[in-house]
Amino acid sequence: MSLHDDAVLVLKGYEDHSGLRDAYLTHLATQPDGMWKSCHAGHLTASALVIDPERDRVLLTLHRKLRMWLQMGGHCEPGDSSVADAALREATEESGILGLTLLPGGPVRLDRHPIPAPCRWHYDVQYAVLAPHGAEHAISDESLDLRWFGYDEVADVADDSVVRLLEATLARL
Repeated sequence: MSLHDDAVLVLKGYEDHSGLRDAYLTHLATQPDGMWKSCHAGHLTASALVIDPERDRVLLTLHRKLRMWLQMGGHCEPGDSSVADAALREATEESGILGLTLLPGGPVRLDRHPIPAPCRWHYDVQYAVLAPHGAEHAISDESLDLRWFGYDEVADVADDSVVRLLEATLARL
């Protein structure tokens, strides 16, 4: 199965935010290259909120380009076998934590946001992952910093999209 086909299957099974889900599906139906950064109409991205083993903190990255505290995430790559694998790969690369596991149940939420030209949109498929006990993080080239934040601290450092992702994740835990 291609990554594009996997994304369509995952999105068809996603039951929340049907209007937004339908926008993702329309994008993929009208943009054969809609999975890739080269698609100037927009492209799917995959991200993951990293939850600590005790389930009371999240690991956020201070994004090097955006200078904002965000969840781990990025562009899909040809070697990704699924959108979930892309999110897990991005979370592992950006956190430096080996052994992350996806929270069951598929994507936690969807978040479409505008991006600078030449592209128009990121269609982000957002997951949550659990860090293993004893996990140690390491700052990647894409980050200025990595830091654990208690759930009650996230709204003070991150934007509303990260807060909504945390709320949706907590509803799953």
